[in-house]
Amino acid sequence: MVYGWIWIAIIILAIVIEVLTDQLVSIWFVPAGIVATVLDFCEVDIIWQVLVFLVVSAAGIVFAKMFLTKFKPSGNTKTNIDAIVGARCVVTERIDNFAGCGQVKVNGQIWSARGAGEDDTFEVGEVLSIVAIEGVKLICVK
Repeated sequence: MVYGWIWIAIIILAIVIEVLTDQLVSIWFVPAGIVATVLDFCEVDIIWQVLVFLVVSAAGIVFAKMFLTKFKPSGNTKTNIDAIVGARCVVTERIDNFAGCGQVKVNGQIWSARGAGEDDTFEVGEVLSIVAIEGVKLICVK
């Protein structure tokens, strides 16, 4: 059992890394390390131990990807900034494109905003729809 302790250390390290992260990054090395440890107990040459370790690790990654793909939601889910386009907002500071001022509140957050038209103005309290985002400003229409 010359290399058995090394395989056990790899197993423990993989478990510790997996516990410390919120993604699957090292779990594949645990069963591969167990198989390699068993091979070491059977006094199999180190070359075969490493080869089997690599093959079992690769197989674990492939099978996990195939298994987890079944649970992946289909379609595109709007996230972060993309979810704001199409939403409705309330004017909190008068929007005047000519003066370059204006703010709206959407989803509890205050954003700089301007109207889609060149001469658009909107008063406080008006409800608008967001049609685009340019830089850090929301582009709104009535």
